[in-house]
Amino acid sequence: MARTDTKQIDFGVDGMSCGACVARVEKGLAKVEGVRDARVNLATGRARVDFDAGANDVGALFEAVENAGYTPIADTLEFGVRGMTCGGCVARIEKRLGALDGVIRATVNLTTERARVEYLAGVVDRDAIFERVTATGYTPVELDADETATEDDTGDADEAGRLKRAVLFAAAFTIPLFAIAMAPMVPGVASAMHGLMPERAWKGLELLLVLPVLFWAGRRFYTQGWAELRHAAPGMNSLVMIGSNAAFFYSLAAFTVPKLFPSDTANTYFDAAGMIVTLILLGRYLEALARGRTSQAVRGLMQLQARTARVRRDGDWQAVSVDAVVVDDVVSVRPGERVPVDGQVVSGESYVDESMISGEPVPVEKTAGAEVVGGTVNQSGHLEIRATSVGGDTVLAQIIRMVEEAQAEKPAIQAIADRIAGVFVPIVMAIAVATFVAWLILGPSPALALAFVAAVSVLLIACPCAMGLATPTAIMVGTGRGAAMGVLFRRGTAIEQLAGVNTVVFDKTGTLTEGAPALTELEPVADFDRDTVLRRIAAVEALSEHPVGAAIVAAARDAGHDLLAATDFAVHTGEGVEAEVEGRRVQIGAARYMQRLGIDTAALDARADSLARAARTPLFAAIDGRLAALVAVADPARNEARDTIDALHDLGLDVAMLTGDNEATARAVADELGIDRVMAGVMPDAKADEIRRLQRDHARVAFVGDGINDAPALTRADVGVAVGSGTDIAIESGDVVLMRADLAGVVNAIALARRTMSTIRMNFGWAYGYNVLLIPLAAGVFYPWTGWLLSPALAAAAMSLSSVFVLTNSLRLRRFAPTLAPRASASTRRGGPANADGPEAPAVRDAA
Repeated sequence: MARTDTKQIDFGVDGMSCGACVARVEKGLAKVEGVRDARVNLATGRARVDFDAGANDVGALFEAVENAGYTPIADTLEFGVRGMTCGGCVARIEKRLGALDGVIRATVNLTTERARVEYLAGVVDRDAIFERVTATGYTPVELDADETATEDDTGDADEAGRLKRAVLFAAAFTIPLFAIAMAPMVPGVASAMHGLMPERAWKGLELLLVLPVLFWAGRRFYTQGWAELRHAAPGMNSLVMIGSNAAFFYSLAAFTVPKLFPSDTANTYFDAAGMIVTLILLGRYLEALARGRTSQAVRGLMQLQARTARVRRDGDWQAVSVDAVVVDDVVSVRPGERVPVDGQVVSGESYVDESMISGEPVPVEKTAGAEVVGGTVNQSGHLEIRATSVGGDTVLAQIIRMVEEAQAEKPAIQAIADRIAGVFVPIVMAIAVATFVAWLILGPSPALALAFVAAVSVLLIACPCAMGLATPTAIMVGTGRGAAMGVLFRRGTAIEQLAGVNTVVFDKTGTLTEGAPALTELEPVADFDRDTVLRRIAAVEALSEHPVGAAIVAAARDAGHDLLAATDFAVHTGEGVEAEVEGRRVQIGAARYMQRLGIDTAALDARADSLARAARTPLFAAIDGRLAALVAVADPARNEARDTIDALHDLGLDVAMLTGDNEATARAVADELGIDRVMAGVMPDAKADEIRRLQRDHARVAFVGDGINDAPALTRADVGVAVGSGTDIAIESGDVVLMRADLAGVVNAIALARRTMSTIRMNFGWAYGYNVLLIPLAAGVFYPWTGWLLSPALAAAAMSLSSVFVLTNSLRLRRFAPTLAPRASASTRRGGPANADGPEAPAVRDAA
């Protein structure tokens, strides 16, 4: 039992396999400040920690487990948050949730109006989290499965609709209000107006016109502004409420009891109060429209999901909801229909448009045994598919979840901005008070009126909205554009990290190369016919399981040869194979095999050495004891590999290759592709060490691999880029996942990440530069030299425009064009085979 001055938490730990794992986790936890005792149970896979009651850094415990090489398990709660208007709101909610006992990490996204909280279920629960959000002055909203799918679709549209109605209502009163206030400035108009009614009557009409604008159209600023002030968390609504009401009540007092004011200061600003509310509502409306566009990528992906499926049940075809389909159900897909689930073709032939997965516009042929992905479109024939993945396990569902999680995550640059925004509004209020006092003491006559105008303008010009929107809008649009291009960012922080890399390291086999050997040369000696030799050695290799043999058999079939029968097959491990074909003894293998057989290879030795230096694997074929041909196989480079390397060089990046091949073979591939650095002879379990070595040399590394045996290197790199294709995509392997097995995606991912970060920096440059320049202008700092003094209405307009600028600037990312156009390669459609452990393309044949 825990002591009274300590508290105890219990959480899961994944990845432990032995007592040494337990010891490492316990040792890591014991180092965390405040920990009194740490006990880890291998059988249950859980850790129990006693630590000081005053400590509240549960995240440090999780970080210690992660640093030990294991995965701490926490629950995750995602919910909507209503009432946020700026980065200050985000910072306050995150700070209050982060201080809640048992909360590990809280991330709030202003653009999506979502919160994601990682917490320990035994310490804190959903109700406590919701209560903390409510106590902070905002409204938590539960998201069930249906709401999660449709929230972005309807939420922004509903809010935009409400704002549109409020803007139209406010404009109906503000336009005549503005006309009445401004008309006297036109020569001759003032006398005409006074002929109709006295000036005081016109001021009374302005008062009547501003009341519905302020207290009906602008009532949201009161409800949200008072909530912010009540919770000692002033935000943008507070600034608008104070600024507009200062203009209104100052004007009301000047209108009703003008004698209370010094000479020439009893001015009215009813028009400014109305304009403030109307212009900010207009800015909010434009902002809601733009924010809706930022989530179009996810909505587009959701629309690819089929709603119903035709399933064979009890011998009959039944139309059911796609949610009712279970694994092993047989689903009928007619021409023109979307495939409802991931599965395998049982019967039928057709072409399927897989562009939503691969980006490849050419339909892919599907026959019995082929895999299909939910959301793709069946084009020509009828297919029957056995479901292998349904619901949230489908590739499309995982893509949607991945994009949403990336959009919700906060890069470091935004975390800093939110902290600044959290203290920005109180600072602005202090500046406004200081401005009022300074003008009142130092300003020329009428000092009170000038002090009031300057103070209200300061309140309205400040814009933490733009700061809060600078990053999430760009991340949302960037990740959405990436998804449309087949580049999936699993984490929002991956964009920031990928934009900063200076070195790209490629795995070789299956990444830079096709991943399967192919016959590249067959050079017969005199008196032997090439086709005859090919047919006979293919007959022998057809009985072998070695990848080199498969390459020879594939070449024979591609040449239109039928496989001959072979008998008396024998394997000479590490040397070669032999068999009887058409009454002839056929032997294929390395030079040492020929030497053991006593066959002279001198005539072809020089050529064999040349092929070996060119990254080929040379073999010799003998028929009836006579040297018949030199055979060479190689794992060919992808069609797009050279263009990709050149494009990365154009981006100013160093390119390296990591491979299990020997130095000579690896160097030949590197020279062919223009790679700068080669790390050869590296086994899969040592790849992470090579990445670490580069990082110690101040390299910021992106590692590109197939996501299977490269997991340690993908994890160790600053950014792991997993190259997938179709349904065999390694979703969990990298920070960035390329849906197509096309290396052009690496270039496009880096270019998109750089463009996104450039957009974010431009947004921040505007947001901060705007405030740095315009707050002094609004405060009247330049008045003594220029006579410039901003009116509250213009300040409100400028504030609204700053947010709109940030949003529209982010939306430009939707027009991002791929830097390097994808090129089809042999493995683009179906995907190359997985990388094998050990050396990646043996320079000599190790086994027949």
